[in-house]
Amino acid sequence: MIDTGKVSVLGVQVDAVDYEGAVKRIIDAARDGRPYSVSALAVHGVMEGVDDPEHFERLNAFDLITPDGQPVRWAMNWLYDTELPDRVYGPRLTLDVCRAAASASLPVYFYGSTQETLDHLADRLPTLAPGIEIAGMQPSRFRTSTEDELDQVAADIRSTGAKICMVGLGCPRQEVFAFENSERLSMPLMAVGAAFDFHAGLAAEPPAWVQRAGLQWAQRLVANPKRLWRRYLILNPRYVAGIIRQRAGQHTSPTGRTPTHIGHS
Repeated sequence: MIDTGKVSVLGVQVDAVDYEGAVKRIIDAARDGRPYSVSALAVHGVMEGVDDPEHFERLNAFDLITPDGQPVRWAMNWLYDTELPDRVYGPRLTLDVCRAAASASLPVYFYGSTQETLDHLADRLPTLAPGIEIAGMQPSRFRTSTEDELDQVAADIRSTGAKICMVGLGCPRQEVFAFENSERLSMPLMAVGAAFDFHAGLAAEPPAWVQRAGLQWAQRLVANPKRLWRRYLILNPRYVAGIIRQRAGQHTSPTGRTPTHIGHS
């Protein structure tokens, strides 16, 4: 198991952790009934923090951020010799946590996406994580919720007896939700991106070699160039340039501070 603390990737604090270490921390928090915010960030997620000082501070308040993308893992290994053998990919982490939750009899709630996706997920997930107890499901409103609505959502989730809540709202909305509701819900809130669609069987994951090569972004760009061209053709080169500057000690974070390694969270 690897879990050696947080390191800075362009100022965003990412945990040098493997799947086993991440699952243990999440399950421990669920058993204890502790608020625990989790996200898995690829380059796009990191750059959302770099470009938005408010979101930057939000991300750095998270209890656990895993290196979802290979370029994030590569940067951590290059800058800090973390020796991470693999990324900690959100969809796989979601499934690993669901399986561990099933073994530990911890009910899981699913918030976000569409009702159609949730219906398919409810049918398919028990075959992927045998014994899982789905405490409840609620689709996204696809708009900003009021404080009263968030209070009601939290009350609804708590009333089910859920011990973990998976949040599938897309980046950065899911991170905002997890951050804003961490204190409302004394349980792990996991921002898990496209995991709902993948595990519902409504979207196909890229081949393993594409994932290992860090080329998932290219496959997504080809599939949806109009929506994603800016994300990948502008953000990716900026990310690479920023990592090179950080290696040279020249990069500053959105708060104006030079990124540094910090200890275990």
